[in-house]
Amino acid sequence: MEFRELVMGRYATKLFDGCKIPEEKVAELLELVRWAPSGLNIQPWKIKIVVHDATKEMLSAATWDEPQIKSCSHLLVFCADTDFDGLRHRLARSMKENGVPEQVWHIVMGIAERMAKMSAAQWLSYAQCQVYLALSYAILAAKELGFDSCPMANFKPDEYSRILRLPENLVPTILCPVGYAADQQHGKWRYPLEEIVVA
Repeated sequence: MEFRELVMGRYATKLFDGCKIPEEKVAELLELVRWAPSGLNIQPWKIKIVVHDATKEMLSAATWDEPQIKSCSHLLVFCADTDFDGLRHRLARSMKENGVPEQVWHIVMGIAERMAKMSAAQWLSYAQCQVYLALSYAILAAKELGFDSCPMANFKPDEYSRILRLPENLVPTILCPVGYAADQQHGKWRYPLEEIVVA
């Protein structure tokens, strides 16, 4: 499928048919998401995958009973990782292990040192912006692999954290249920370029 077809064919699926996506396809999706870009390549995200119907039932109430949650095959809960020190040390180690040139290593770690002065709220905001980059890969990869998705930001993060027993450093940021659509796209529209490009 051409990239233009992916972009134009993808839509926010409101209802899935309940059929399970083969696990090898889900693994392929996650492998593509793994290659999403992030600032400094710090990758400040984790993805909690929910497949059990009983758990989806509990989460549904924390998502205002939107039908995507219970009807999807897999629910991907994209979380921002607030453990900046842990991420920074992992980055330093991983760059060494992957043969990043010493000069580049020092530049990146210098930027990371400056970022360490951010407040917790500033870091969370930054990390959540990076999570959205990973999400964009997920919704396009899903379409490429033959299934559908629906990014969802209207949910109760605290309830998701409690139900899923997430560690304190992981903040649920956006949801991406995936599966096979049981609805149809009702036409797609966007604002014209002259309304989004600043002269």
